Amino acid sequence: MGELRILSGKYKGTKLASPGGATHPMGSREKLALFNMLAPYLEGARVLDYFAGSGALGLEALSRGAAEVVFCENNRRAQKVIEDNIRQIGDRANFEIEGLFSIIISDPPYDNYQVPDYASLLEDGGILALSHPSNFDPKTISGLTLLKTNSYAACNISLFTK
Repeated sequence: MGELRILSGKYKGTKLASPGGATHPMGSREKLALFNMLAPYLEGARVLDYFAGSGALGLEALSRGAAEVVFCENNRRAQKVIEDNIRQIGDRANFEIEGLFSIIISDPPYDNYQVPDYASLLEDGGILALSHPSNFDPKTISGLTLLKTNSYAACNISLFTK
């Protein structure tokens, strides 16, 4: 995998650090496909980057017009990397999950795949974009309606609405 960069929008081309280790940064092809799916919903959105890793997906959302992004990441080293990456674009990190979100982008680690209660964090009409291994059945997500699933090598991206 090449270096992490913001692909489009006002921060296009910004290089991002990666915490490595247990994170698995989404490839450029998959990230481009994900944000093409999310494009109609991003402008002015309040976004939760769940299992944020480097924060690359949340920063891409900010670059493409999201009003606010909250980063959810338990690993302290990854949180530091997110803070460093955000400083590059002149913003500050927000790790406080309060209220509901119009979009949740979630890319959990595939080696210990967990599905939180996304429906409780999403506003009515909101969108969940979930990256998951091909052997995971997205129909098992409760409280949300599956809109579509696209496959990219070992990664699938499913879009849901509440």
